[in-house]
Amino acid sequence: MKRVLFIIAMTACVCQMALAHTGFGERPKLVVGIVVDQMRWDYLSRYYDQFGDDGFKRLIKKGYSCDNCLINYLPTVTSIGHTSVYTGSTPALHGICGNDFFIDDEPVSCCNDESVDPVGTDNRKRGSKSPHYLLSTTIGDQIRLHTDFKSKVVGVAYKDRAAILPAGRSSDHAYWLDIDNGQFITSTYYRTELPDWVKAYNKELKKNKELKKVGNDVGLYPLCGHITTDMAIAALKGERLGKGKVTDMLCVSYSQTDVIGHKWGTRGEHTDGAYLELDKDIARLLKALDDQVGEGNYLLFLTADHGGAHNYQFMIDHKMNADEWRFTEDVLNDQLDAYLKEKFGSGVDLSIINGLNGYRFYLNHGKIKALGLNLQQVKDALIAYVRELPQVQFVMDFEKVNTWSVPDNIRSRALYGYHPHRSGDILVVLEAGHYESGSWLAPTGTTHSAWNPYDAHIPLLFYGWKVEHGSTSREVHITDIAPTITQMLHIQQPNACVGEPIGEVVR
Repeated sequence: MKRVLFIIAMTACVCQMALAHTGFGERPKLVVGIVVDQMRWDYLSRYYDQFGDDGFKRLIKKGYSCDNCLINYLPTVTSIGHTSVYTGSTPALHGICGNDFFIDDEPVSCCNDESVDPVGTDNRKRGSKSPHYLLSTTIGDQIRLHTDFKSKVVGVAYKDRAAILPAGRSSDHAYWLDIDNGQFITSTYYRTELPDWVKAYNKELKKNKELKKVGNDVGLYPLCGHITTDMAIAALKGERLGKGKVTDMLCVSYSQTDVIGHKWGTRGEHTDGAYLELDKDIARLLKALDDQVGEGNYLLFLTADHGGAHNYQFMIDHKMNADEWRFTEDVLNDQLDAYLKEKFGSGVDLSIINGLNGYRFYLNHGKIKALGLNLQQVKDALIAYVRELPQVQFVMDFEKVNTWSVPDNIRSRALYGYHPHRSGDILVVLEAGHYESGSWLAPTGTTHSAWNPYDAHIPLLFYGWKVEHGSTSREVHITDIAPTITQMLHIQQPNACVGEPIGEVVR
C-alpha cells in the first residue's frame, strides 16, 4: 500500500514539474513587433560596426538571431510581408495579394474602404482605410481572443497598410500618417474620435519645423523614423500598454527605409544614414520599453517585410549580370496589341489584360467571356509570347503551376502566393538581377518582388522575455514568426497559419 501511495505521489510530482516546465499561464506583459520596410538581412552585418550598443547590437548580443529567414511566397511586397509576419500565412490564404490587386476584374488597394470615414482628417484618400480585405486572424487577434478582448493591440506606422494589417481585424487602434497634413490619423473602422494622447502628439507635430519643411517627402528622411518612434512611445504611455493583467501588443513599422531605398538604392549616404538613424530610434524605443514595462517583461521581434535588389546600373558598372525589364514601356502597347489581334482577331486588344502587377498578369475574365474567347487559349497565347521576351526565365499559368517544369523552391513560392480570385493568371520570373522599371522608379533606386535572396532573405531577431541568446543558420520562414510568438504565449495560432514554431526560440 505504501508503495502504491509512493508511486501516486511521485507521479503527481512529475506532472506538476512538467506543467511548470511548459509555462502555461506565464506570459509577458507586452509583445512588440517591429518590421523594417525593405531591410535586407545583410544590413545587420554591413552596418554592425557603425551601430551603437543600445539598438540593433543590443538585440543581436542579447537576443536570438535567425540568420537564414526566407520569404516563402511570391511576390515579395510590403502589404503581403506585413500580413504574413503577423498571420503566419501567405497570400493563398490570408488574401492580401499585393499593395494593389484585382478582385472580379475590379482594381482594389489593399486597405482602401469607402464604407468607413477618416478620423483626424477630412482626407478620404488618406483616411478611408480598414483591414476588410484581410481573410485571416493575426497574432494580435489571437491575443485578444484568448483574453476575451481585454488585451490592447496597437499598430503604428507611416504607411496605412503597415499599421492596419499587423494590428489585425479586431484591434481598436491603428494609426498612420496623413502626409498631406503631417498628422497621425485613423478611421471609423476603429473609433469615431482620436484618443487624447494622439491629439496631444499631433499638436507636437504641428510645431515640428523640420516636418513642415519636408512636407509630403517626409518618407525620404530619417525624420520619418523619429516620428514613428515618438508615436510608438506615445502609444505605449497613452494606452498604458503592458500595465494591465493581460498581455498587450504593440506593432511598429518603419517605412522610411523603403521610401529611401526606392529613391536611392541599397548603397550610398542616404541609405547608410537611414539605418544609422534607425539604430538610434530602436535604442530609444527599447529604453522606453524598459522604463514603462521593465526589461525582461516584454517579448520583442524584429524583421522585414521584404528586402531589395541592388540597383541594376550599379551591378552593370561592376560587370555583373543585371538590367531593367522594360516590358510595360516597350512591349505592352504596340507589339502585344498587334500579337493579340493576329491571334484572336481585330476585335481583340489590350483591354483583355487588366494589368501587370508584381510580375503577374491579371486577365479581364469578363471581357474575354464577352468576346467569346476561351480563357485557357488566351493564357496559353500570352505565355507563349512572354516566354520569348529577353530576360524572362520562366512563365507559368498560376492555376497549373504545380505541373510546370521549374525549380521546386520557385514552384512552392508560386503556390503559396496564389489566391484564385486575387492573384492574377500568369506569373513571370525574370533572370536574377533584373527587375521591372519605368518612370515610377528613380534611376538610382531599387525595387523588390522577386523570389531571389536579395528580396527574400530578411533579418529575424527575437529579444526579451524567455528568449535565450544565440543564433541559427537553419532555414526558417517569415510565416514561422506568428506561430513562434503564439507558442511562447501558449495561445492558439492565427486561423490560417501555415508556419511552424522555431524550436530554438521556443524552449
